[in-house]
Amino acid sequence: MDVTPAVTPTEGVLLPEPKRLGVLSRLAPEPMKVVLNWGRRYSLWVFNFGLACCAIEFIAASMARHDFIRLGVIPFAPGPRQADLMIVSGTVTDKMAPAVKRLYEQMPEPKYVISFGACSNCGGPYWDSYSVTKGVDQIIPVDVYVPGCPPRPEALLQGILKLQEKIARESLAERYANGPSVSQLTSGLVTPPPAPGQGAGA
Repeated sequence: MDVTPAVTPTEGVLLPEPKRLGVLSRLAPEPMKVVLNWGRRYSLWVFNFGLACCAIEFIAASMARHDFIRLGVIPFAPGPRQADLMIVSGTVTDKMAPAVKRLYEQMPEPKYVISFGACSNCGGPYWDSYSVTKGVDQIIPVDVYVPGCPPRPEALLQGILKLQEKIARESLAERYANGPSVSQLTSGLVTPPPAPGQGAGA
């Protein structure tokens, strides 16, 4: 199906209208989106959430033998506000789940999550324990799952490549199309007190 409108000789070339317009789609042309996605793809600052033995494999992937810095992944961000990729490696317990969620919410948008290992994917060998969360996707959205118990460092490299492919073809307008509305974001906030002279007795 041809989406390019017919062009008469007197007018210039018209570009096809995007199907879904977001803020970025209105303000940035298509080549600019490619550049922005390219920048996000090859500058992933990692906030590592090592909880168990899979964290050792994550450390091995960042060392000289595997060296995921060559893929544009910078390990060990100082804190969640400087990171845009969280790698959850290890067993997420119900006691640790609120901390994982709180740190994820402190990361700036756009942010991504890799669930690394069977324990963070679904609970692993401890799935039937009373204190283990049945996968980190119960509390935060996950972009890429890396299976294994524990997975090899090469598996993490493959997961990073899959995430980079996803970032390269993503549209932020579609990613955040179903986000919360303004009324949802402000519904739980405390209303400010009335200014002096505007109270009920004034």
